[in-house]
Amino acid sequence: MFGKRAGGPTSRPAPSAPPPAAPSADSHAETRTEPPAQSAAPAPAPAPKPAPKPAPKPAPKPQGFQSAKPAPKPAPKPAARTAARAAADPGGRSEEYYAIKTTIFNALIDTIDLGQLARLDNETAAEEIRDIVTEIISIKNVAMSIAEQEQLLQDICNDVLGFGPLEPLLARDDIADIMVNGADDVFIEVNGKVEKTNIRFRDNAQLMNICQRIVSQVGRRVDESSPICDARLMDGSRVNVIAPPLALDGPTLTIRKFKKDKLTMRNLVEFNSISPEGAKVLEIIGASRCNVLISGGTGSGKTTLLNCMTGFIEEDERVVTCEDAAELQLQQPHVVRLETRPPNLEGSGQVTMRDLVKNCLRMRPERIIVGEVRGPEAFDLLQAMNTGHDGSMGTLHANSPREGLSRIESMITMGGYNLPAKTIREMIVGSIDVVIQAARLRDGSRKITHITEVIGMEGDVVVTQDLFLYEIQGEDEHGRISGRHVSTGIARPNFWERARYFGLDAQLAAALDASEA
Repeated sequence: MFGKRAGGPTSRPAPSAPPPAAPSADSHAETRTEPPAQSAAPAPAPAPKPAPKPAPKPAPKPQGFQSAKPAPKPAPKPAARTAARAAADPGGRSEEYYAIKTTIFNALIDTIDLGQLARLDNETAAEEIRDIVTEIISIKNVAMSIAEQEQLLQDICNDVLGFGPLEPLLARDDIADIMVNGADDVFIEVNGKVEKTNIRFRDNAQLMNICQRIVSQVGRRVDESSPICDARLMDGSRVNVIAPPLALDGPTLTIRKFKKDKLTMRNLVEFNSISPEGAKVLEIIGASRCNVLISGGTGSGKTTLLNCMTGFIEEDERVVTCEDAAELQLQQPHVVRLETRPPNLEGSGQVTMRDLVKNCLRMRPERIIVGEVRGPEAFDLLQAMNTGHDGSMGTLHANSPREGLSRIESMITMGGYNLPAKTIREMIVGSIDVVIQAARLRDGSRKITHITEVIGMEGDVVVTQDLFLYEIQGEDEHGRISGRHVSTGIARPNFWERARYFGLDAQLAAALDASEA
């Protein structure tokens, strides 16, 4: 199937054919004397056992591939041997390891038939690659332990079939963000803290190739003419790429990674992101079809919280989601997912978030969920919330509930609507019922800091009232912030009648009473 594979076995010599004395003795002496430094003396003694190395003149040439096998000089440089052993450092990737990997990878690319490889499924292709790489290691006489060779095989399989050095990071479930700043610097966020890894790419060309491989999966592109791109992985993880010439130190890749198991509100209670009573109130808010705005800073957990809130949507409701990069993970059976589209090479064909939200209104949705409100689509979302699409939700960047409402007003104004400020505020008050504020604290923990409802207007001012607040009480000896969620004592929230309409008023009263105890 592959050129190297087809010709490899035939070109391997039979043990009965004695090889030339000089080269084989030399190479064997070098192999046996590897432990003591690299002083492989000529070959004083043992030439009796002939090496299983190929004779310089194997029979016919393999078909379809020019043999990558260096017959005249099979022995590698002694430095390469110590290089292989240096790969056993913590993290297993030294400069010498990358040099060996590059050599073997280039030999693989020269050997393998990429057209045939593309026709195979991933498992079969991986087996084929591992077999060929094992032969190349044997031909080049690289001394490696089994663990080192297995690591090299896995890395090369990832380079050819997956996302290269990113694969082990994507496989970890405790990583929230992966940040690649050029080929040599890879950072991750674990438990809210950013740390540098020992992962690196071969060069910026390999990193750029992997970026293009990621974005092409969702029909997008990134290159010098279009150096900024938003995309997603197949599991919904959000991806941003910015390439040279805008990124001066090489391609910059940022992945907001999702956990394999979808988080629920119960998980947030276990993480102390919200109290059990607060979680119950949020459940009632979601089930009684209040219009919800989730506000927070970058990395505060807005999308995760939005995913949790959608868990309270009934299964018989028709839900339409609009996102720049589809990352919501709704479990309901009747969900329509829409995604924006950037312009093509000619600058046409762009579909904006506003286009999607406007089109939603013609799709008979019961709830509209906007992944992130950033611009003029805020006006269309408010209109949808105020015209029978109760229970709609969205997220936006803001540092407090009141700032979130102000940002909505600013977005509508930036959209070119010549409306008085009071009219816009009246729309906001008539559309949004609850604002939930998420925050990432300085110790890396994520908390729901406010559950705030929108009451109405007094003059030109929007009136809000807090139902739950997070009070910081201090920090422990490990630097972790300690605090608690407290109720503000509101016994009858503004959405009480809505909760009673859905038969949830008794549960709401019990949760509020328990939070005051």
